[in-house]
Amino acid sequence: QVQLVESGGGLVQAGGSLRLSCTASRSINSINAMGWYRQAPGKQRELVARITTAGTTNSADSVKGRFTISRDNAKNTVYLQMNSLKPEDTAVYYCNAVGVWVGALLYADTFWGQGTQVTVSS
Repeated sequence: QVQLVESGGGLVQAGGSLRLSCTASRSINSINAMGWYRQAPGKQRELVARITTAGTTNSADSVKGRFTISRDNAKNTVYLQMNSLKPEDTAVYYCNAVGVWVGALLYADTFWGQGTQVTVSS
C-alpha cells in the first residue's frame, strides 16, 4: 500500500503560480511512475504530467510551457510547478502512483491521493 499526501492547492489569480506537492509513504524510486491528474466539474479526469523513475517526463499539450513536474527522491516527493495559471486550469488535482517495484518484481498497482483544489480566478 502506498499513501499519497497532496498539498499546495489554493486560490490564485490568473497569471499567478502555485506549486503542488505529493509525498509518498515509500521511496519514490520504488514507484515506476508518478504524476498529476486533474478533473474539472463536468469533465473527464485528464493527465497533467507524469515522471518515471528514469526521469522521463510527459505532459498534456494544454500545460506545456507552463507546468513542470519534478521530484526530490530524498523527500519522497513529486512536485508540480504551475506558472501562468489560467481559469481553465481550475480543477481538483490528484497525485497518482503506478507500478511498485519489490526487488525485481513490478506490481501493477495504482494509488491515488485525496486531491487538492486549485481555483484560478479571472
